[in-house]
Amino acid sequence: MRVVITGASSGIGEALARHYASRDSVLGLISRRETGAGLPGTVVSYPLDVTNILGLEEAARDFVARHGAPDLVIANAGVGVGTHSDVIADIEKLRRVLDINVTGLAASLAAFAPAMRKAGRGTLAGIASVAGFRGLAGNGAYCASKAAAITWLESLRTELYGSGVSVVCVCPGYIDTPMTRVNRYRMPFLLPPDEAARRIARAIAARRRLAVIPWQMAAVSVLLRAMPGWLYDRLAARAPRKPRDVRI
Repeated sequence: MRVVITGASSGIGEALARHYASRDSVLGLISRRETGAGLPGTVVSYPLDVTNILGLEEAARDFVARHGAPDLVIANAGVGVGTHSDVIADIEKLRRVLDINVTGLAASLAAFAPAMRKAGRGTLAGIASVAGFRGLAGNGAYCASKAAAITWLESLRTELYGSGVSVVCVCPGYIDTPMTRVNRYRMPFLLPPDEAARRIARAIAARRRLAVIPWQMAAVSVLLRAMPGWLYDRLAARAPRKPRDVRI
């Protein structure tokens, strides 16, 4: 199996790389630092930032030339940071988060999509978040980026309909990663990264259009989306917030 994963040096991406690595696998691992040492199979590391669109194009050309069109591309790279939407200084944080979580995700998939469309097979998967379903106080940049990612993936899915290439949007809840360890509040249904990777892989294999992981967060997300605005505003305004002093 030929798999490309972005954000592969830590967190969910690193766990996904371990999950898919096997004696017969070919992994293309894209991250800001070289990674993949010690994994079985063929591992090609591309040390680059997903905001480097030309770099992504070059990595895609190299991978396809050497190994053929991938069977699976997972756009996982992402960042999160606490923001105050009424503070002008935080708009630069918003710009950076959108650049990585939306443009980077879109470019990662677009770089490999033509080869997969030509081959008439494969799956493009994007890691979004349950945070994309409603706006959370103190987390506007992250929520906005994940909402945009969900919508982008839906558009991509309709554009590739009938091509043989599937598009899967995965919305995890809380996963025990460096991004969530800065949170100073209780995180319900927290999953270790290896367990999250197994569940994500199952959702991708089933070619689910939209998968919320774990199932408990799926139930919570249904309630959140159905909640009337006046009630949601009251509850969300009192919810704990992500630390604002995190740098990205």
